[in-house]
Amino acid sequence: MRIPLRDNTVLLADLYRPDTADRLPTAVRRTPYGRSGAPGGRSVDGLRLVRAGYNLLVQSTRGRDGSDGAFRPFATEREDGADTLDWVAAQPWCDGRTALFGRSYEGMAALLAAPDSGCGAVAAQVAPGSRAGATRSGGAFQLGFCLHWVLCDLVLPELAAGSAAAAEVIAALDDIDRLYADPGAALELLDRCAPYYRDWLEEPAVAAEPAAGPPLLSIGGWYDIFLADGLAARSRRPELSTLVVGPWSHCVTGGIFPQRRYGHAADEDVVDITALHIAHFDRALKGRDTAPGAPVRLFVTGADEWRDFPCWPVPGTTDQAVHLAGRGRAAEGDGRLLPEPAEPASDQLRHDPAAPVPTCGGATLMTGMFVGADCGPLDQRDVERHPHVLRYTGDRLHRPLTVIGEVRVVLGFAATTPDADLAAKLVDVHPDGRAELLCDGVLRARHRDPGAPAGLEPGRITELAVRLGAVAHRFGAGHRIRLDLAASNFPRFDLDPALAAGVVGAVHHGGAHGSCLVLPVAPD
Repeated sequence: MRIPLRDNTVLLADLYRPDTADRLPTAVRRTPYGRSGAPGGRSVDGLRLVRAGYNLLVQSTRGRDGSDGAFRPFATEREDGADTLDWVAAQPWCDGRTALFGRSYEGMAALLAAPDSGCGAVAAQVAPGSRAGATRSGGAFQLGFCLHWVLCDLVLPELAAGSAAAAEVIAALDDIDRLYADPGAALELLDRCAPYYRDWLEEPAVAAEPAAGPPLLSIGGWYDIFLADGLAARSRRPELSTLVVGPWSHCVTGGIFPQRRYGHAADEDVVDITALHIAHFDRALKGRDTAPGAPVRLFVTGADEWRDFPCWPVPGTTDQAVHLAGRGRAAEGDGRLLPEPAEPASDQLRHDPAAPVPTCGGATLMTGMFVGADCGPLDQRDVERHPHVLRYTGDRLHRPLTVIGEVRVVLGFAATTPDADLAAKLVDVHPDGRAELLCDGVLRARHRDPGAPAGLEPGRITELAVRLGAVAHRFGAGHRIRLDLAASNFPRFDLDPALAAGVVGAVHHGGAHGSCLVLPVAPD
């Protein structure tokens, strides 16, 4: 089908519908990845959705797979999606009721378009909410994800197989390790094939408050790179909305992925993703009483079980601060986490761009030499041996401790330079010594106030808050809580070009400028 937009651009789409003359509600999936393959995408059985009484329209976004226009990721999805829904609602096979859904970029396109359209329901799975959510975290560029995604998933599929251009991109992908280490070496190729990439580097996007949309089904993973946006997405009808978060990464199948750690009970084929979509659309579009249970369903790692809650953030949690302490040798492992502040001291945070602290697991999405590390709850002991990792470890727990919500660390930091990267990890140390990564985050200090970038005053102690992301995790009895701090987590995040080798700054703890890890503790 040929769908005209307000600027006369025409986008191509395929329509699937039941063998009936009835006008039906229509679910729309807008994708930059081509219309061939499963019509519902990776996670939704599109034909099952059709058999449930819905039209399914699969549209190629602007500039992709035969659609007119130039493809600029994120730039026109709001307007193009709204125009598409206006057109769909006016067709003789549609009863005027529409929904948007999709996974990853498709889900982002749905979230952007839904508030400004006549959309009656939206479903987004492991989806960023904006360009800022996809390309930046704490002000740092998500290099490991962005570079490979653009070359492999956006540029290569649009090139003729066997062409010189395709061969050049394939060679770059084969050499991705070198490009991670020297990302400037890829810019000439990217300027020709994906000019929008340089915009992401030179014009950091500022995350805006997400607009409230129609009833929302949000499906995320604790190890998904876009989890924060999924938790922040808002609906004007929360009573018809559902949040589901499992122990999943962005790419659930293949490799050493998180659900392998937690067993079959965490697999997507146990949580029926298609059934969740059908129930959500039936409830929001057809008015049926198809509530799947509690509005919020979370897989609690450590307990390794699903639990239901009335809303997010989970009610009843209280912020509990554990304080950094030690004798200035946290890089040697003597840093501690204590329930009360200790005597004043500090640890030197060091950095070497020639030997950065490597990414190992977590909410990441990369390939190359780092694919062996993959994503998810991986053991951090090898990384913790890096001389520039500061380790702060609590005492063994006498009873289980459940943490559900956003984790952050508040640091009293005195920089030696006008800028600094602070990469932090929350780790569960098992009785056998395994150091399991739960969540991680970064702050590029000059972006501590996203709307007003400002450098640090060298030598002055500044309070900096690093967001590590969200968890639902039970620390077992006999386990220990650990915080790892470093000046890099590479190549998940790019290296701060302002940092040379040497001391980045001092992490102060105890006294008037203490540092602490803040955990949202749930009641037993």
